[in-house]
Amino acid sequence: MPEGVFFVAYSYFFDYNGGIRKLKTRVNKQYKDRVFRLIFQRKEDLLDLYNALNDSAYTNPEELVITTLEDAVYLNMKNDVSFLIGDVLNLYEHQSTSNPNMPIRGLFYLSDLYRIYIKHHDLDIYREPRLQLPFPQYFVFYNGTRKEPDRQELYLSSSFPDRGVKKPALECTAVMLNINRGNNQQLMERCGRLQEYSFFIAAIRDNLMAGMTIEEAVEQAVDLCIEREILSDILIQNRGDIVNTLLTEYNEEKYLNGLREYERSEGKTEGMAEAVLALLEDLGEVPEELRKTILSEADINTLKVYLKSASKAGSIDNFMKLF
Repeated sequence: MPEGVFFVAYSYFFDYNGGIRKLKTRVNKQYKDRVFRLIFQRKEDLLDLYNALNDSAYTNPEELVITTLEDAVYLNMKNDVSFLIGDVLNLYEHQSTSNPNMPIRGLFYLSDLYRIYIKHHDLDIYREPRLQLPFPQYFVFYNGTRKEPDRQELYLSSSFPDRGVKKPALECTAVMLNINRGNNQQLMERCGRLQEYSFFIAAIRDNLMAGMTIEEAVEQAVDLCIEREILSDILIQNRGDIVNTLLTEYNEEKYLNGLREYERSEGKTEGMAEAVLALLEDLGEVPEELRKTILSEADINTLKVYLKSASKAGSIDNFMKLF
């Protein structure tokens, strides 16, 4: 499913407006991944994320210049957020699927960002002196369902044929950070918005695992977060757009087919047991006795009860009290 049609233009800020709406909206393919952009549309929040990633202490949001790429040129490609601060050019991408080709995309984005930077500052690349350009940083924020490490580096050169000691003329490094619940805890503690986004996505998945339809899962997660004042300002103002986005991203049929495939590949009961443990591991360390009990359970209906209970428990202790 296409993610949307976007490319590069030089702009200074996002301007998304919306009222309080609670709608059963149809899927619009151009909204893919817009939630991440909405959450970090304010310079204050983007600066907070930058400081968390770089262990820096910038305090003036006006030092940050947005350079996000948006004009429609490349099909299925867009730049989520890019900006300059000091002498650092930052490219931030959000991914709900694990994509080893992010360095290739980053190469395109960064190339155009530098082209625009050079034109904007009227720099001459055809003669001396050597140009001083901003230092590039490229982060990919991943929140898909595949198990991934907290941090990994993806290299453009991995796509090239191996030529031994010969080095390729091009390299682009994407640092992929897992922002699912339970991952990168220190980063989450340093950036409240990112932690709230992680909670929101986890709430949707918990609802899905509990048997809700995708519409119910998203709507109830929005209600829960507003009630707890988690992303409440964003969710109230942009509710319709956000629900629309997430109905695209969390396609119910795709989700159910993936779960069935997982069960078939691992063995039905074994796959369900692993799904229960995956939910519990998001809540904390699973006691060994509990792990053995779940893995040894042979009745699929009992495992389904475990699965629903694990999605609602909130903690390991609460789950254990149910049995």
